[in-house]
Amino acid sequence: MQYEKIELIPGRSEVTLEYFGIDDRSEAKDAILVIPGGGYGVVCSDREGYPIAEAYMMQEMNAFVLHYSVGGKIEEATDPLYQASLAMVHIRENAEKYNIKADRVFVAGFSAGGHLAGSLATLWNRNDIQEKLGENKGKNRPDGAVLLYAVTLGNSTAGSAITFKNLLKDKMEDADAVDSFSLEKNVGPHTAPAFFMHTFDDAVVPLDNALKLALAYKEAEIPFEMHIYPHGPHGMALANKVTWGGNPDYNNAAIARWVGDSVIWMKSL
Repeated sequence: MQYEKIELIPGRSEVTLEYFGIDDRSEAKDAILVIPGGGYGVVCSDREGYPIAEAYMMQEMNAFVLHYSVGGKIEEATDPLYQASLAMVHIRENAEKYNIKADRVFVAGFSAGGHLAGSLATLWNRNDIQEKLGENKGKNRPDGAVLLYAVTLGNSTAGSAITFKNLLKDKMEDADAVDSFSLEKNVGPHTAPAFFMHTFDDAVVPLDNALKLALAYKEAEIPFEMHIYPHGPHGMALANKVTWGGNPDYNNAAIARWVGDSVIWMKSL
């Protein structure tokens, strides 16, 4: 296995990218940027980062895990999106080094990390982000986004509200600020295709988050694939014993197929 740790912003030790590459370099691989969740309060790389990267490597994809600013380290609401954008640019700019196809770079995100992955898919073209990227404008758009029990709605409840509060802080009462990060309100012709996975009885991030974003995709005629499972708590991760933490509720063979299903979907693009 190939490994490298990259500091994306000098002086910001919390903003790093970790590369996990397959030893075989006989042909260039598809790449995936993995963004763990944690409500923009922590980064859950132990369950939604490293195990996910390994699972995709087993599917012959080279993987990257993003560590981004959370909690008090978020100075501006655009910080995580800019950092994820820098990660996408770095991956593409170093495609030969990492033995990947620069036009086959995907993103997978979980919960709040799903919001960040979905932001890359829908908000990558924000003027403020593109201005910061300079000559690398446009290189931050993923070729597809895998959104796992993702927070998408600014005006929602439970974990969704906490996630947006941690991201927007004192701007949470500003309706325009909330709308600017509410993914279903920002879908358009520029939006990257998506793969959705959610459970019907997710009590932390309600299913409406996936359904309303999917409806926005449909209305914009952006293709997507959706898998909704009847039962499963929030934070299923791999939905097998690799990430179950000894809790049988997090071990579900049907849901565990999502990794393979998402790879088949990515190959169809």
